[in-house]
Amino acid sequence: MASDPKVHVFEEVAKHNQTKDCWLIISGKVYDVTPFMDDHPGGDEVLLSATGKDATNDFEDVGHSDSAREMMEKYYIGEIDASTVPLKRTYIPPPQAPYNPDKTSEFVIKILQFLVPLLILGLAFAVRHFTKKE
Repeated sequence: MASDPKVHVFEEVAKHNQTKDCWLIISGKVYDVTPFMDDHPGGDEVLLSATGKDATNDFEDVGHSDSAREMMEKYYIGEIDASTVPLKRTYIPPPQAPYNPDKTSEFVIKILQFLVPLLILGLAFAVRHFTKKE
């Protein structure tokens, strides 16, 4: 590690979100994990999903070994300016279908979908019965 680490802003780190250029923020430190992408046991998708945010929780939830933590030192490139990291990602709820308090039209359609084939079948049996020669 350098004695005077470089301080990176969040916007700069967030730009590095590709397989060939991947930086992560873990515990206030910035790591360039690009050389490790092919070797990561969880695959490069795991690392890419942790870009553009503080990946500390993602890293800690997995329960990495001590050797994995030691390995991180060679990818260390500086510190993150904590004032530039967004506190929370804005949650955007998924779009919902509008509430329909009047379900009668849907009910009528379902009844018709059941009754119309029965009526056709009944009509076919009636025609067959009355046109059959004895």
